[in-house]
Amino acid sequence: MLIDEMTEQECRAALGRFDFGRLACVRAEQPYIVPVNFCYDGQHVYGLTTCGQKIEWMRANPRVCLEVDERLSDREWMSVIVFGRFEELTDAPAHAAARSHALASLQRRELWWQPASVATELRGQRAPVFYRIHIERISGRRATPDALEATLKS
Repeated sequence: MLIDEMTEQECRAALGRFDFGRLACVRAEQPYIVPVNFCYDGQHVYGLTTCGQKIEWMRANPRVCLEVDERLSDREWMSVIVFGRFEELTDAPAHAAARSHALASLQRRELWWQPASVATELRGQRAPVFYRIHIERISGRRATPDALEATLKS
């Protein structure tokens, strides 16, 4: 198996293919990671959720990390890590354009509304929270079969 670093362009292309990942945040030196649905517009990662631990923690410390991966086999996989900064897109006029863009971007994904809708029904809340992640650094790795493995696989 060969493991290679992905270029930034390859990482961004992979990020654009996915709509599910794991979002990590930290508060008081305690890490917390949760599965999230998202969309990527070529510049930012956008998400929709309800107020809860994830939002509370990101409000306290906006430094976040998003991981997406694809595993085709033990020897064929890829993983992309995004390091960035959380920004809540509030109802304030200053965020109106960003919220509209987030909504339009999210609506291109199937069932984009479902996680926040289910959480809203369970918690009795009616205020979804739109957010975006400003990407500060992105990296990735990809594993592929080596020449011998590829020959044996054929």
